[in-house]
Amino acid sequence: MSAPTTDGIGFPIFDADNHMYETREALTRHLPDRYAGAIDYVDVHGRTKIVVRGQITDYIPNPTFDRVGRPGAQADYFKNGNPEGKTQRELIGRGIDCPDSFRYAEPRLKLMDEQGLDYTLMIPTLASLVEERMIDDPDLCGAVIHGLNQWMHEEWPFAYEGRMFSTPVITPGIVDNAIAELDWVLERGARVILMRPAPAWGLRGPRSFALPEFDPFWARVQEAGILVLLHASDSGYTRYWNEWEGSGGSMTAFADTSPFMHAMGKAFRDIQDAVISLICHGTCERFPGLKFALVENGAGWVPGALKLLGKTYADLPQKFHQDPLDTFKQNFWQHPFHEENPASLIDLLGADNVIFGSDFPHVEGLAEPLSYYQELTDTGSISNDDLRKIMGGNMMDLIGVSS
Repeated sequence: MSAPTTDGIGFPIFDADNHMYETREALTRHLPDRYAGAIDYVDVHGRTKIVVRGQITDYIPNPTFDRVGRPGAQADYFKNGNPEGKTQRELIGRGIDCPDSFRYAEPRLKLMDEQGLDYTLMIPTLASLVEERMIDDPDLCGAVIHGLNQWMHEEWPFAYEGRMFSTPVITPGIVDNAIAELDWVLERGARVILMRPAPAWGLRGPRSFALPEFDPFWARVQEAGILVLLHASDSGYTRYWNEWEGSGGSMTAFADTSPFMHAMGKAFRDIQDAVISLICHGTCERFPGLKFALVENGAGWVPGALKLLGKTYADLPQKFHQDPLDTFKQNFWQHPFHEENPASLIDLLGADNVIFGSDFPHVEGLAEPLSYYQELTDTGSISNDDLRKIMGGNMMDLIGVSS
C-alpha cells in the first residue's frame, strides 16, 4: 500500500518506532581501556561477526549493517502468514546497501520529510544484544551502555532539531549507576530512555526492577518526567525456553526457529512479566507519574494480561490501591503491531493509550510508515479525533512537544 502525503491529514505524525543502524564503533569508541577487547569483530567464512567477551554471537546476523534487509520485506508475512512455507531467508529476500539515512541523523531527517513524518523516536538496533551477554558483570555492562550513549549523543543527538528523539539506554542492575546514567542523559537533553523488559542483573543476580530497592531510580525518573520506552529486546527468556526444548540455543533475530520457540516468542511473556511486575510490585502505586511506552511488543497479549490482573485484583483487593486496569491506563501507552487491528485495543484502553510505530527500516516493519494511517482510515471505524491521538498526539504529549 502506498503512503498518503501529509496534505489533507490535518495533524502532526509521530512515529514511536523508528530505528537507526549503529556504525561499527558504536560500542567501542568510548569504551574505557580496561575493557579493551570486550567487544570485537571477526571474520567467519567471509562474514563479519561481533564478538562479546570472547564469544561470537549471531543474535544480530550482520552486526556491521553494511548490508541490511529491505525495509518492510516481511510486512506481508506478518499480516498474511506464510502459506507457502518459505524460510526466513526466502521471506526477507535480497538485502540492500545500507544508506546514510539509516546510519546518520542529518540524512535521516531529510528522509523523514520525504516520508511525511513530523517526529520520531530513534531506537538503536545493535544495542539489543548487549545486556543479556553481560548479565554476570554489571560493571562492564554499565560501561558499554555508557559508551553507547556517548556515541549516540554524538551521532544521533537526543533531541535532534526538536523532531527526532533518540533513546539512550539505561541498564538498572546497580541502582546508583542507573541514576548517574539517567542524570547524564538528562543533562544532554534526553526526552526518553530505553530499557529492556527483563529482570535487572546486579551483583546479587537477577530480580525485578519494580522491587522497592529500585525506588530511588524510579523517583528520579518521575521527578524528571521522562518517558520510559520498554522495547522488545533479547530479554534472556531463551534460557527458560531451552529447558522445555532440551537445547542450549541462543536467541537469533530473523532466523528460522522450532515451532515451540516460535510459539513461545509469540506469547510475549517478557513484556507481560515486566508490566505485571510494575503493577503488582507496586512501582506504579508508589510513582503514579511514571510513563511507560510499550513498543514493538504487539498488543495481542494485553487483554489476557489485564484479565489475569483483574482476577488477581478480585482475589486480593487489599493488595492493590486501585483496579489494575486503571493503573494500566494511568501508566502505560501501547503500540500495536501494524498487522493488528487496533479497534479492540481502543475499546479496551481508549484511544488516549494507543500509539503508532512503523518499525522502519526493519524488515518486519512498514516500508512506508504513513501507509498505516491509510489503513486505519480505510476501516471507517476510528474517528478523526482518535486518529489524531494515535498517529501523533499521544506521543507528542508524552515527549512534551507541541505542533
